[in-house]
Amino acid sequence: MAAVFLVTLYEYSPLFYIAVVFTCFIVTTGLVLGWFGWDVPVILRNSEETHFSTRVFKKQMRQVKNPFGLEITNPSSASITTGITLTTDCLEDSLLTCYWGCSVQKLYEALQKHVYCFRISTPQALEDALYSEYLYQEQYFIKKDSKEEIYCQLPRDTKIEDFGTVPRSRYPLVALLTLADEDDREIYDIISMVSVIHIPDRTYKLSCRILYQYLLLAQGQFHDLKQLFMSANNNFTPSNNSSSEEKNTDRTLLEKAGLSESEAEPSEENSKDCVVCQNGTVNWVLLPCRHTCLCDGCVKYFQQCPMCRQFVQESFALCSQKEQDKDKLKTL
Repeated sequence: MAAVFLVTLYEYSPLFYIAVVFTCFIVTTGLVLGWFGWDVPVILRNSEETHFSTRVFKKQMRQVKNPFGLEITNPSSASITTGITLTTDCLEDSLLTCYWGCSVQKLYEALQKHVYCFRISTPQALEDALYSEYLYQEQYFIKKDSKEEIYCQLPRDTKIEDFGTVPRSRYPLVALLTLADEDDREIYDIISMVSVIHIPDRTYKLSCRILYQYLLLAQGQFHDLKQLFMSANNNFTPSNNSSSEEKNTDRTLLEKAGLSESEAEPSEENSKDCVVCQNGTVNWVLLPCRHTCLCDGCVKYFQQCPMCRQFVQESFALCSQKEQDKDKLKTL
């Protein structure tokens, strides 16, 4: 009966036969491409094949010790007129040099000179690269492991209340940390750290924060130090008392400056459990989104980040299996 119906349908509609053949061709093509790892709709692929078709490159990591540490103390109270307090935490005796009103163009030219011309391992080297394109400079000696609080402020006779509207030609503050002892520069791969700091003023009231941090290596490279994003605990309630209007204002100002709120705002508290299995310890960082959300067992099943759905181009582990075993033995 069914055969008679199909024959009758074919006689009156030849396009039906063509459509059936075309559908079979599409399904067969999808299955073949899925078998060889091509990105085809999941409905055409077997879920068990996902493990074998992943092509995420794992980066080989190299451990480097950073001798410098810099944080902002009480960022809510910092401003151009009242100054800013910085907290340092250095492994060796260091020099903190602050450049107020540093030229944006000259700063990035100085970073390129570190790569191609000479190494910026001293404050004098950076000053030569900047061609004195800053408004005021102050320098402090930082003792080893002292965690000192350094108060920095523009002199009142400069009478500077803001640095103009966005886009600006000058950064409010650029802080340079270098090793004070010349012999220490032979020990560490990282010889200096440049921190670009925004300080609110009369025109641009975005809250005080570190915009960028660059680690300068003795071999002539420099790296942008970026934050890793981990999933926040569900039971966490922020202790920030700022109003929603202030948060919306900060968000608008960040967008004008070309920054995203996730890059500028550090996460308050992080979870150590894998977002997929909720059991394993988070150990893998996914690039380029920088979400740290998967354990060793789950990372091999994902080509897309489970948090933002961005395709994963590379990944790297925070610690090796040997280091994890050592930590487990310590806890026992």
